[in-house]
Amino acid sequence: MKRNTKVLFGISMIIVSLMVVLGSRLTAASGELDLVKIADAFQTGDILLEEWSFYAREHLVDLNTEKEVQEYVKELQQKFPDWDWSTSETSEKWEVTAVSPTSKHHTEMLQVMATHTKQPVNAYIVYRVSGNEWNKEMESFFTNAPFKNRLSDIFRGNPTIFSGIKGSISDKMDLALPTIATGFLEIFNAKEIEALKEDNFMSVSAESPMFSDSIAQGMNLQIGIRSEGLGAKTTIVVGTPIITIEY
Repeated sequence: MKRNTKVLFGISMIIVSLMVVLGSRLTAASGELDLVKIADAFQTGDILLEEWSFYAREHLVDLNTEKEVQEYVKELQQKFPDWDWSTSETSEKWEVTAVSPTSKHHTEMLQVMATHTKQPVNAYIVYRVSGNEWNKEMESFFTNAPFKNRLSDIFRGNPTIFSGIKGSISDKMDLALPTIATGFLEIFNAKEIEALKEDNFMSVSAESPMFSDSIAQGMNLQIGIRSEGLGAKTTIVVGTPIITIEY
């Protein structure tokens, strides 16, 4: 009994320390991108980061014909001439994809999709940056002016943005799933809206003042936690406003 009490006390102290240290960092970085805030949480909590993704999407409502969409694509090709461009088409839609030159840390991808329908055409543009490693170089990529300029070069209006990070904690840290979820809710000053709780899986939808984009009921944060069993690693995924990374 005494040993269990010591273990629980130790876990509580870890969570409290994480909330205090990270809380101050997130408050100071309130102007940063959501992805950077989530990455701070993973790094401060000593969570092994395995995958991250920044995903932005815009409905091109001001383009009414396929010709206008194609002209828009030509403008993008002029802005990103060193990217690898390809086109695919079916009876229902056509799609243009561009992939950035090979990078050691991340991959950028553009997609413009339009349906073969009567006017006005239904078209979207998607911009995705993803990688398996997070370091100072990647943080600098997202926080400096060139990235913000890139978004303005790509999008015509205000895109909807999804940010997500997947990681895992060591099998030596035998933390209960609700304990991990509570820690993240406290870190992001979030209020739980709904949750799904099973023995080895937990999903929490919440509302946090630290993230801007939201969907139904003000939800702008999702936390997914999956345990592979006693003595195995625990996978954690955090996304805003929803999780877009498979786990």
